[in-house]
Amino acid sequence: MKSGLQRRLLLLLLVPLGIFALVSIYFDYQTAGNVALQKDEQLLRLIPLLADSVVAPGATPDSAPVLLLAPALEDFIKGLADSAGFRISDASGAFLAGEPWIADILPATREPEFHSMEDGGVTYRIAVQRVNTVAGELIVQLADGSDPRQQWVRSILLKVLLPNLILVVAAGFAVNWAVTRALKPLIDLKEAVERRSPRDLSAIDPLTTPAEVQPLVSALNRLFGLVNDQAEGQRRFVADAAHQLRTPLAGLQAQVEAWAQAARAKGADGAIVLSADKIIKLRSATRRTSQLANQLLALSRADASATGAQPTQRVDLKDLCESVLPVHLDAATRKGIDLGLEARPAQVNGYEWLLRELLGNLVDNAVKYTPPGGTVTIRCGPLPAPGDHAPDMHPPYVADAEAGSAQQRWGVFLEVEDDGPGIAPEERAKALQRFYRVQGTAGEGNGLGLAIAEEIARVHHSQLELDHASPGVGEDAGDAAQGPRGLRVRLRL
Repeated sequence: MKSGLQRRLLLLLLVPLGIFALVSIYFDYQTAGNVALQKDEQLLRLIPLLADSVVAPGATPDSAPVLLLAPALEDFIKGLADSAGFRISDASGAFLAGEPWIADILPATREPEFHSMEDGGVTYRIAVQRVNTVAGELIVQLADGSDPRQQWVRSILLKVLLPNLILVVAAGFAVNWAVTRALKPLIDLKEAVERRSPRDLSAIDPLTTPAEVQPLVSALNRLFGLVNDQAEGQRRFVADAAHQLRTPLAGLQAQVEAWAQAARAKGADGAIVLSADKIIKLRSATRRTSQLANQLLALSRADASATGAQPTQRVDLKDLCESVLPVHLDAATRKGIDLGLEARPAQVNGYEWLLRELLGNLVDNAVKYTPPGGTVTIRCGPLPAPGDHAPDMHPPYVADAEAGSAQQRWGVFLEVEDDGPGIAPEERAKALQRFYRVQGTAGEGNGLGLAIAEEIARVHHSQLELDHASPGVGEDAGDAAQGPRGLRVRLRL
């Protein structure tokens, strides 16, 4: 962590420093170029004065002409001392007067030219021109060793590169020290999290971390809380499941042990006679154990974390209801229950096997708790607009012509309605919890049917709606005075 931030900070510092260095070099060069242009203009002004300084030819063609330096030219040469000089040559370039170390340059035209030469470690800027004087055609040259562009090349190392290099190295040490100091609380936090036991999901104190890290700590605390709640829920589920399984398994074991002892007491053949009542009790205990195991498996499969990675599919709710109805028809017939279906075409994106499990649990609960001679109805279809119900139909149905548009606007629903004892409003939230059974209800349920259905609804980003049955369902004149009865469980999708 620290190494990555160090590299980023060093890069973020070195890049601006490098840009600043390049900008500084550019402006230094521009400044040196402007000064050099002024020097060139000065040399151009002095070249004619050097030509005018020839006042008479020499005694012989090869001898030096008579010179009388102009005051401005004399001041320029004396002012620069060892870094300036002049040379006068004849038309062929032979030396006549001035400084012999200045290179012999033959200009091609009569226009002034500029050249550079190095002598004694100094780079000179030389202005040369072929001119006509009183001594005839001569070549005059004026050398200036103070050209700032040449000095700039030598001084860039000391004035620009070296200071910036020292600054970068110093910045590297400063950044390393600053990052180490600034990241210490974050590194301590990382080490504290690494040292934690996998079971330690207690919250981290945000006040012990820097303000910039506190949002991250708060997010971690929320994650710890969610994981802790999930782990606690799993622990409760395992404990409840063990408790629920213990009772039927203990009953089965007790009965089998009793029959085994009776068989041993009968003698060598070990044959015993079981009454019909004992066989029925054994079958009931076996069915309850098998149903509980299947429901626990279904609850595990319906876990949202287990289905989140699976793709959804298009589910036809009408076909789903029609396929679930025959499965529970025999159980309903044995109790004299009128199991009916009112289905309208409706489709939804979801998990078909989970929705089948949900509907199966709702129908199983309804058949189990509805008294003999009662009514259980399975429904599905598109949801109408709020407050809009079709005539002569139980809400929330709409006419076929409106089904397609209503499904697109308001979604679809799946519900199971019965005329059994129902669930009191104050107990409906508890009824959706695992292993909870409403007080006073008959039957041998495990308290998992509605919990499984609620978990499946959560996977489909919805929730179960528990309410009284629709008015008139299962009511007669005597029941009307007792208030609404039955239960309607609806899933909106």
